[in-house]
Amino acid sequence: MTSDNRVGPPHFGSEREMLRAFLDYHRATLAMKCEGLTDEELRQRSMPPSTLTLLGLVRHMAEVERAWFRRVFEDNDAPMVWSDKIDFQAAYDASASTRSEAFAAWEAEVANSRRIEQAAESLDLAGHQPRWGEDVSLRMVMMHVLLDYGRHNGHADFLREGLDGTTGA
Repeated sequence: MTSDNRVGPPHFGSEREMLRAFLDYHRATLAMKCEGLTDEELRQRSMPPSTLTLLGLVRHMAEVERAWFRRVFEDNDAPMVWSDKIDFQAAYDASASTRSEAFAAWEAEVANSRRIEQAAESLDLAGHQPRWGEDVSLRMVMMHVLLDYGRHNGHADFLREGLDGTTGA
């Protein structure tokens, strides 16, 4: 990694400002972990038998963004990005993927998520989670996606360390 250009979350702010800032911080962390790597390096697996790669994580997070923002608040039937059925594991197979393809999809989903969140009048906006068959709030969705990024950024630390010996951020 060449530099850390992430904007840290504020020390004070409303619940919404904090959720938004921490979510953007973790999105930027994933991008930073992939910075400066070739497509081949981004597709490098951690260690057998794991098939986890940084590019697979980017693809997976595009699916997560779509599933939790677009499918919940706009179109319950929106298709997955890399799967004809609801299969989040399909995104992890980045063997034929490129940085430009994966990042374009991820960035488009992040932009949609931000648009949906910013248009909502409050964190109490309700949407329908089709996989659960239940309604959920924007607050819950933002927290869920934030925690998903936190978990996967831990994996990204490990994957990046295996490529260049850097430590986690």
